[in-house]
Amino acid sequence: MKKLLLLIIMLLSGCTGVPEGLTVVDGFRLERYLGTWYEIARLDNRFEKNLGQVSAEYSLREDGKVKVMNRGYDAEKGEWKSIEGKAVFVGDVTEGALKVSFFGPFYASYNVVALDRENYSWAIVCGHKKSLFWILARTPEMEPALLQQLVAKADSLGFETGKLRYFGQQR
Repeated sequence: MKKLLLLIIMLLSGCTGVPEGLTVVDGFRLERYLGTWYEIARLDNRFEKNLGQVSAEYSLREDGKVKVMNRGYDAEKGEWKSIEGKAVFVGDVTEGALKVSFFGPFYASYNVVALDRENYSWAIVCGHKKSLFWILARTPEMEPALLQQLVAKADSLGFETGKLRYFGQQR
């Protein structure tokens, strides 16, 4: 029984943490991060398969956790899909390291590794491994020059930017 419990704990904690060689932003301010973010580019992942026009809305819950509402358009099925989750800080609330859950007790890392500190207009986010990666913006479109700068930054951080998918957010 103890071995089974240990295995479950290991599995549940296996999707959290910051990838080796990366750090999360410090001086993070949740109240400025709340609101809607649009996915500008990402590395493909299984939970966003066939989705475009993806957005995430973050708001504060009564219990102090963060409500996460993700939404995207499945072009294959011709329908919008959405899912609600919750996020909590992993440690210090002034660091951009959170964990998010969409399925009960299972959490995955949400690491803000770069951020427009002045306006909170863009963010580079990754999961517990570098294959989980997003460039987000407050607006559905991003200036090409800025996007090129962020892709170059992501490349310097070790992300496989040659595999990025880019998304227009026409409504």
